[in-house]
This record gives sequence, structure tokens and C-alpha cells, in this order.
Amino acid sequence: MKRALLAAVLAFAACAAFAGDHLVRLETRAGVHTGYWWMQRPGATAVLLLIPGGAGGIGLKNGVPTSTNFLVRSRDRFTAAGFDVAILGKPTDHADMDLAFRASPAQVEDLRHVVERVHAVSGKPVWLVGTSRGTVSAAAGAIGLGDAVAGVVLTSSITAPNEPDAVENLPLERVRVPVLVVHHELDLCPVTPPQEAHRIVDKLVNAPAKKLLLVDGGGPAYGPHCEPMYFHGFVGMEQDVVDAIAAFVREHTGAKP
Repeated sequence: MKRALLAAVLAFAACAAFAGDHLVRLETRAGVHTGYWWMQRPGATAVLLLIPGGAGGIGLKNGVPTSTNFLVRSRDRFTAAGFDVAILGKPTDHADMDLAFRASPAQVEDLRHVVERVHAVSGKPVWLVGTSRGTVSAAAGAIGLGDAVAGVVLTSSITAPNEPDAVENLPLERVRVPVLVVHHELDLCPVTPPQEAHRIVDKLVNAPAKKLLLVDGGGPAYGPHCEPMYFHGFVGMEQDVVDAIAAFVREHTGAKP
């Protein structure tokens, strides 16, 4: 009887938490608003600010995110792993969050306001987690925000060395928080070659902890090589990658010089 009651209480709490997920909009620059999808859970140990790639955005339809981006479609896995989740949307002045914008002071300012808000609401340390183009945003945020963020995770990073705003071409020596770099060995997207991912880690000379994780597996993959349902988006191994990210975050939250 007690077990049944406990199960009912836990189920109710989970439903209540899910029902509370919602879109938040705030002014992040003069006349510019940025939205994020907020998922707060009891007992969370940190906030993961998920930064999708591509043009950006969460694909909000009928009141819920519908993007197939790796981070967006994995959001419930991250909350189940014990984190609050915020998924970054587009600012109102950019329909396409290209690499130049993602590396810019304007993007950092947008991130600053979102990080400050979710930290104030949750009271938890905030990690930036980017994928594909979103890794440029996450890296720029780590460089510009300093110890306002607890750490950074970069998945399927923009690593093409001839791209001026590739992650490796940013001033990564200014990053002073733990960094995890995750890449799929079968990623065939021309701007995210996995063999270049080590350059990111090599340039993180002042990060108190850093790790390169190359994964292999998953599938079946389909669609264009730079799209989320190919290996670029860790298709078929979402849980494995989420588990690896969660383990790194748990281990290194608070690991600052």
C-alpha cells in the first residue's frame, strides 16, 4: 500500500513538473527579446542551457518544442538525469543565427541575460551545452561570461579550420571553466570534421578540466550529413551521449581555479 502511494505521488510530481514547462521571453538587448524553453525539476543539481545548431530556435508548435535537433529532442533525457533545462531560442533580431552572430558580443549579451535569469530562478550553477553551430555560441559565452557559467559542453563542434568563427579559432585560452568536447567519429558534415576536434582541447590551456570524447555507434542514420538525424546528431545513441555529458557535469560542477 505504501509503495503504491509513493509511486502515485512520484507520478503526480512528474506530471506536475512537465505541465510547468513553458516558454520564457525576456529583453536581452535594447528592443530585442530572446526566448527559452524552461524545464525545472525537483532535486536538480545544475542548469543546462541547451543551445541548438542550425538557424537556431526550438521549433515551437502547439505550445511545445518540436525541433529534431539533438539537444532539443533529448531534453527529457537531461531532466531525467537530474538537471534543470533551458533551451535557447532565437533573438527577435535574427531569424538565422549564423556563425558570425553566434561569435559576436550580441550573442554573448543574450546569453548573459538568460544565464542570469535561470540562475536566479533555480539557484543552481549553469552550464552551456551547444551542438553544431550552437558550439560557437557556447564557446563565445564561456569566453565572454567568465565564471558566470560553471562549465561548457561542445557536441559536434564547428571544427573546419578555414572557417573564421570555428570554435578552434576563438580565443579559447580565455576559457577558465571545465569543458567537455563530444564528437561522433562518423560525422561527415564538412564543417564539423571529427579529426579536427582535438584542436579545441589543445587550445583550452587554462581550463581546469577538459576532455575529448569520440563516440562510435548508433544509427540507423539518414538524411543530409549535417542534419540531426545523421551521426552529426548522434542518432540512435542519444542516451549514451546524455549519460556521458551528465557524468562530466556532475564530476566537474564547481571545478574552477
